[in-house]
Amino acid sequence: MTADVPPGTSVSRATDRPGDASPFALGLLLRRAHMRAATVMSEALRPLGIELRHFAVLIVLVDRGPTVQRDLAAATGADKAGIMRIVDDLERKGLAVRRTVPGDRRVRAVEITPQGLELFDAAHVAAESLAERLVAEMGAGEAEQLTNLLTRFAYPAGDEA
Repeated sequence: MTADVPPGTSVSRATDRPGDASPFALGLLLRRAHMRAATVMSEALRPLGIELRHFAVLIVLVDRGPTVQRDLAAATGADKAGIMRIVDDLERKGLAVRRTVPGDRRVRAVEITPQGLELFDAAHVAAESLAERLVAEMGAGEAEQLTNLLTRFAYPAGDEA
């Protein structure tokens, strides 16, 4: 396969280092930031006996209420088999239950349990100091600015979210 690069043209190559000028730099930087944040948040969830993938489902259930598995998969970026394993884990831990959807016995909605809601709240308390550690090197107002910029980046105006 050949690229359409004119001879003698200098191409910026991705390095995944600060100051990288390649067209992949932003994506690589966001990936590194995500990995750092995920590591820190996983640390908060570990003592509670769940992983980020479980917490992602709990977030959707708290936000939307009972949700069918295909919608959970879409909301969390999991595939069908992956979401089934996550929901199985949550059920085993008593954090969620599957219930029949009225009008369609084949479809099951996943619902957070009172124990799941209690764990959800405990996770937020546990994550507070760790989240502060993530932005500790930022100046006054910079964490809010970063949040605002990332929100605009993740949810561009006009996009259906």
